[in-house]
Amino acid sequence: MDVLDTYTGHTDPGGAATRRDLAALSITKLSVGPMDNNAYLLVCKASNEALLIDAANDAERLADLVGAADSRPELRHLVTTHQHWDHWQALGAVAGMFQTRQIAHPLDAPELPIPMDELVGQGDTVAFGEIELGVVHLRGHTPGSIALVYRDDAGSHIFTGDSLFPGGPGKTAGPEEFGSLIGDLEERVFGTLPDETWVYPGHGDDTTVGKERPSLPEWKARGW
Repeated sequence: MDVLDTYTGHTDPGGAATRRDLAALSITKLSVGPMDNNAYLLVCKASNEALLIDAANDAERLADLVGAADSRPELRHLVTTHQHWDHWQALGAVAGMFQTRQIAHPLDAPELPIPMDELVGQGDTVAFGEIELGVVHLRGHTPGSIALVYRDDAGSHIFTGDSLFPGGPGKTAGPEEFGSLIGDLEERVFGTLPDETWVYPGHGDDTTVGKERPSLPEWKARGW
Protein backbone atom coordinates (compact mmCIF):
# COMPACT_ATOMS: atom_id res chain seq x y z
CA MET A 1 0.00 0.00 0.00
CA ASP A 2 1.18 3.51 -0.80
CA VAL A 3 1.63 5.65 2.31
CA LEU A 4 2.32 9.35 1.84
CA ASP A 5 4.42 11.16 4.44
CA THR A 6 3.06 14.59 3.54
CA TYR A 7 0.11 14.73 5.92
CA THR A 8 -2.55 17.31 5.13
CA GLY A 9 -5.64 15.70 6.65
CA HIS A 10 -7.04 14.74 3.23
CA THR A 11 -7.28 11.22 1.83
CA ASP A 12 -8.95 10.06 -1.37
CA PRO A 13 -11.44 7.16 -1.31
CA GLY A 14 -9.56 4.08 -2.49
CA GLY A 15 -6.33 6.08 -2.61
CA ALA A 16 -3.09 6.16 -0.70
CA ALA A 17 -2.88 6.33 3.07
CA THR A 18 -1.26 9.39 4.62
CA ARG A 19 0.91 9.44 7.73
CA ARG A 20 2.09 12.04 10.22
CA ASP A 21 4.85 11.45 12.75
CA LEU A 22 4.69 12.92 16.23
CA ALA A 23 7.47 12.53 18.77
CA ALA A 24 6.12 9.30 20.30
CA LEU A 25 3.27 8.36 17.98
CA SER A 26 2.61 7.91 14.29
CA ILE A 27 -0.89 8.42 12.89
CA THR A 28 -1.87 6.96 9.52
CA LYS A 29 -5.20 7.82 7.92
CA LEU A 30 -6.92 5.70 5.28
CA SER A 31 -10.27 6.16 3.52
CA VAL A 32 -12.19 2.89 3.18
CA GLY A 33 -15.52 1.77 1.78
CA PRO A 34 -18.18 3.50 -0.34
CA MET A 35 -18.97 6.12 2.32
CA ASP A 36 -15.42 7.52 2.57
CA ASN A 37 -14.96 6.28 6.13
CA ASN A 38 -11.71 7.20 7.82
CA ALA A 39 -9.73 4.52 9.63
CA TYR A 40 -6.77 5.60 11.76
CA LEU A 41 -3.79 3.41 12.61
CA LEU A 42 -1.92 4.70 15.66
CA VAL A 43 1.52 3.22 16.38
CA CYS A 44 3.55 3.72 19.54
CA LYS A 45 7.10 4.38 18.36
CA ALA A 46 8.71 3.02 21.52
CA SER A 47 6.97 -0.38 21.51
CA ASN A 48 5.71 -0.72 17.90
CA GLU A 49 2.32 -1.62 19.39
CA ALA A 50 -0.67 -0.33 17.42
CA LEU A 51 -4.32 0.61 17.82
CA LEU A 52 -6.87 0.99 15.01
CA ILE A 53 -9.77 3.42 15.25
CA ASP A 54 -12.86 2.24 13.31
CA ALA A 55 -12.36 -0.91 11.24
CA ALA A 56 -15.00 0.53 8.94
CA ASN A 57 -14.61 -1.45 5.72
CA ASP A 58 -12.10 -3.06 3.34
CA ALA A 59 -10.53 -5.53 5.76
CA GLU A 60 -7.81 -6.48 3.29
CA ARG A 61 -6.77 -2.84 2.79
CA LEU A 62 -6.65 -2.37 6.55
CA ALA A 63 -4.46 -5.46 6.84
CA ASP A 64 -2.21 -4.05 4.10
CA LEU A 65 -2.01 -0.83 6.08
CA VAL A 66 -0.61 -2.74 9.06
CA GLY A 67 1.76 -4.56 6.70
CA ALA A 68 3.33 -8.00 6.45
CA ALA A 69 7.04 -7.40 7.07
CA ASP A 70 8.75 -8.51 10.27
CA SER A 71 8.99 -4.86 11.28
CA ARG A 72 5.23 -4.27 10.99
CA PRO A 73 3.47 -2.84 14.05
CA GLU A 74 1.71 -5.25 16.39
CA LEU A 75 -2.00 -4.42 16.12
CA ARG A 76 -3.53 -5.26 19.50
CA HIS A 77 -6.50 -2.92 19.94
CA LEU A 78 -9.56 -1.95 17.88
CA VAL A 79 -11.65 0.99 19.03
CA THR A 80 -15.10 1.53 17.50
CA THR A 81 -16.26 5.12 17.94
CA HIS A 82 -19.97 4.31 17.64
CA GLN A 83 -22.55 1.74 16.61
CA HIS A 84 -23.45 2.83 13.06
CA TRP A 85 -22.94 0.04 10.56
CA ASP A 86 -20.61 1.94 8.23
CA HIS A 87 -17.99 2.13 11.01
CA TRP A 88 -17.68 -1.59 11.73
CA GLN A 89 -18.06 -3.52 8.47
CA ALA A 90 -14.51 -4.90 8.78
CA LEU A 91 -14.47 -5.23 12.56
CA GLY A 92 -14.96 -8.99 12.76
CA ALA A 93 -12.51 -9.74 9.95
CA VAL A 94 -9.74 -7.50 11.28
CA ALA A 95 -10.24 -8.77 14.82
CA GLY A 96 -9.92 -12.33 13.53
CA MET A 97 -6.79 -11.57 11.51
CA PHE A 98 -4.90 -9.89 14.34
CA GLN A 99 -6.54 -11.32 17.50
CA THR A 100 -7.15 -7.86 18.84
CA ARG A 101 -8.83 -6.50 21.92
CA GLN A 102 -12.12 -4.77 21.04
CA ILE A 103 -13.10 -1.52 22.75
CA ALA A 104 -16.28 0.60 22.69
CA HIS A 105 -18.74 2.45 24.93
CA PRO A 106 -21.23 0.23 26.81
CA LEU A 107 -24.28 2.00 25.33
CA ASP A 108 -23.24 1.19 21.76
CA ALA A 109 -21.44 -2.12 22.32
CA PRO A 110 -24.59 -4.32 22.13
CA GLU A 111 -25.20 -3.10 18.55
CA LEU A 112 -21.74 -4.13 17.32
CA PRO A 113 -21.27 -7.40 15.41
CA ILE A 114 -18.82 -9.04 17.84
CA PRO A 115 -18.42 -8.87 21.62
CA MET A 116 -16.31 -6.12 23.13
CA ASP A 117 -13.44 -6.93 25.49
CA GLU A 118 -13.30 -3.52 27.14
CA LEU A 119 -16.04 -0.96 27.77
CA VAL A 120 -14.98 2.65 28.23
CA GLY A 121 -16.70 5.91 29.12
CA GLN A 122 -16.13 9.57 29.92
CA GLY A 123 -12.78 10.13 31.63
CA ASP A 124 -11.40 6.64 31.01
CA THR A 125 -8.14 5.99 29.20
CA VAL A 126 -7.10 3.53 26.52
CA ALA A 127 -3.43 2.56 26.68
CA PHE A 128 -1.17 0.82 24.19
CA GLY A 129 2.59 0.70 24.42
CA GLU A 130 3.62 3.96 26.07
CA ILE A 131 0.65 5.88 24.64
CA GLU A 132 -2.49 6.90 26.53
CA LEU A 133 -5.67 8.16 24.89
CA GLY A 134 -8.35 9.92 26.89
CA VAL A 135 -11.97 8.88 26.28
CA VAL A 136 -14.59 11.59 25.73
CA HIS A 137 -18.25 10.51 25.70
CA LEU A 138 -20.17 12.66 23.20
CA ARG A 139 -23.88 11.86 23.57
CA GLY A 140 -26.19 12.56 20.64
CA HIS A 141 -25.08 11.12 17.31
CA THR A 142 -25.55 7.77 19.06
CA PRO A 143 -25.98 7.13 22.79
CA GLY A 144 -22.47 5.72 23.11
CA SER A 145 -20.40 7.78 20.69
CA ILE A 146 -16.87 8.39 21.91
CA ALA A 147 -13.89 10.49 20.89
CA LEU A 148 -10.25 9.79 21.75
CA VAL A 149 -7.78 12.49 22.79
CA TYR A 150 -3.99 12.28 22.58
CA ARG A 151 -1.83 14.95 24.20
CA ASP A 152 1.90 15.48 24.03
CA ASP A 153 4.25 18.40 24.65
CA ALA A 154 3.65 19.71 21.13
CA GLY A 155 -0.15 19.78 21.20
CA SER A 156 -3.42 17.86 21.27
CA HIS A 157 -5.21 15.57 18.84
CA ILE A 158 -8.82 14.32 18.95
CA PHE A 159 -10.45 11.54 16.94
CA THR A 160 -14.13 12.44 16.87
CA GLY A 161 -15.90 9.69 14.92
CA ASP A 162 -19.14 11.19 13.57
CA SER A 163 -19.65 13.64 16.42
CA LEU A 164 -17.69 16.57 14.97
CA PHE A 165 -16.76 17.45 11.39
CA PRO A 166 -15.48 20.52 9.58
CA GLY A 167 -18.57 22.72 9.59
CA GLY A 168 -20.48 21.28 12.51
CA PRO A 169 -21.63 18.40 14.68
CA GLY A 170 -22.70 15.06 13.28
CA LYS A 171 -26.28 14.19 12.40
CA THR A 172 -28.74 13.54 15.22
CA ALA A 173 -32.20 12.01 15.34
CA GLY A 174 -33.98 15.03 16.82
CA PRO A 175 -33.74 18.24 18.87
CA GLU A 176 -33.07 16.45 22.15
CA GLU A 177 -30.16 14.50 20.74
CA PHE A 178 -28.83 17.63 19.03
CA GLY A 179 -28.95 19.54 22.30
CA SER A 180 -27.08 16.74 24.04
CA LEU A 181 -24.37 16.60 21.39
CA ILE A 182 -23.85 20.34 21.10
CA GLY A 183 -23.69 20.57 24.88
CA ASP A 184 -21.10 17.83 25.15
CA LEU A 185 -19.04 19.33 22.33
CA GLU A 186 -19.13 22.75 23.99
CA GLU A 187 -18.17 21.42 27.42
CA ARG A 188 -15.97 18.42 26.69
CA VAL A 189 -14.21 19.44 23.47
CA PHE A 190 -14.25 23.22 22.99
CA GLY A 191 -14.23 23.79 26.73
CA THR A 192 -11.13 21.68 27.39
CA LEU A 193 -8.99 21.64 24.25
CA PRO A 194 -6.92 24.52 22.82
CA ASP A 195 -7.47 26.00 19.38
CA GLU A 196 -4.48 24.24 17.82
CA THR A 197 -5.96 20.80 18.61
CA TRP A 198 -6.10 18.73 15.43
CA VAL A 199 -9.49 17.09 14.75
CA TYR A 200 -9.63 13.74 12.93
CA PRO A 201 -13.26 12.99 11.93
CA GLY A 202 -14.93 9.76 10.85
CA HIS A 203 -15.41 10.95 7.25
CA GLY A 204 -13.68 13.49 5.04
CA ASP A 205 -10.97 16.02 5.78
CA ASP A 206 -9.47 17.01 9.11
CA THR A 207 -9.91 20.36 10.84
CA THR A 208 -8.85 22.06 14.08
CA VAL A 209 -10.70 23.12 17.19
CA GLY A 210 -9.74 26.75 16.52
CA LYS A 211 -11.12 26.70 13.00
CA GLU A 212 -14.50 25.39 14.23
CA ARG A 213 -14.81 27.31 17.51
CA PRO A 214 -16.18 30.58 16.03
CA SER A 215 -19.09 28.64 14.49
CA LEU A 216 -20.42 27.30 17.81
CA PRO A 217 -23.04 30.08 18.23
CA GLU A 218 -24.20 29.54 14.65
CA TRP A 219 -24.56 25.79 15.19
CA LYS A 220 -26.55 26.34 18.38
CA ALA A 221 -28.82 28.88 16.70
CA ARG A 222 -29.32 26.66 13.68
CA GLY A 223 -30.33 23.78 15.93
CA TRP A 224 -31.54 20.45 14.67
